[in-house]
Amino acid sequence: MTSIAGSQREEPLSNSVKALMQRSISDRASPKLVFATQEEGQAWLNEMSRRLQKRIPDTSYREDFLRTVHYEATRAGIDPQMVLGLIQVESGFKKYAVSSVGARGFMQVMPFWVRSIGANDHNLFHLRLNLRYGCTILRHYIDIERGDLYRALGRYNGSLGKPQYPNLVLGAWRKNWDYAPKNWDYAPKNI
Repeated sequence: MTSIAGSQREEPLSNSVKALMQRSISDRASPKLVFATQEEGQAWLNEMSRRLQKRIPDTSYREDFLRTVHYEATRAGIDPQMVLGLIQVESGFKKYAVSSVGARGFMQVMPFWVRSIGANDHNLFHLRLNLRYGCTILRHYIDIERGDLYRALGRYNGSLGKPQYPNLVLGAWRKNWDYAPKNWDYAPKNI
C-alpha cells in the first residue's frame, strides 16, 4: 500500500517543544480505554471493532489496536475517531506500510522524528510507538496551527495549503468512524 505522501520536511524545533515532545514519546503507560462508564467504553470498542473487522480480522489484535488508538489519541487531546480516519488514509490500516518518501507504519511517521524527539532503538513499525509518535506529532501541528485541524492535517502530511489530504481524512472520519454516544466529549464537530 502506498500512502498519499506529501513533502513533509524536518523543521527545527525549539528546545522547549523538543523536550515536551520527548517526554510525551518516552511515557510508557499501558493503553486503556477512558470513558465515563465501563459500558460506554465497551460499546465504543464493540462498534469500532465491528467496523474494522474486515481490515484487521484478528479480534485480539484489532481490540489491542483500538485500545491503543483510543489511549494515544485521548492522551494527546485528539479525537480517536479522527485518528482512525487518518490511519485509514495514511496506511489503510497496514502496520508495515512505507510511503514513497519513507514514512512508516499505521500513522506514516517520518524517520527524522526518531532522531529529533526519540531514541535510536525506536521502531516505527511497533504499534504503540507508531501511534504515540503520530498522535504527539499531530498534537504539535494542531498547537502550531492554533487548533485549526484542517491546516494541522496538511502539515502532518506535508501538504499544507492543499485541500486533498485534509478532505480525505475528514471524509474518512465522518463516513467510517463517526460514533457519538450520549454525553461523549469527543463527538466530531462540524469542521
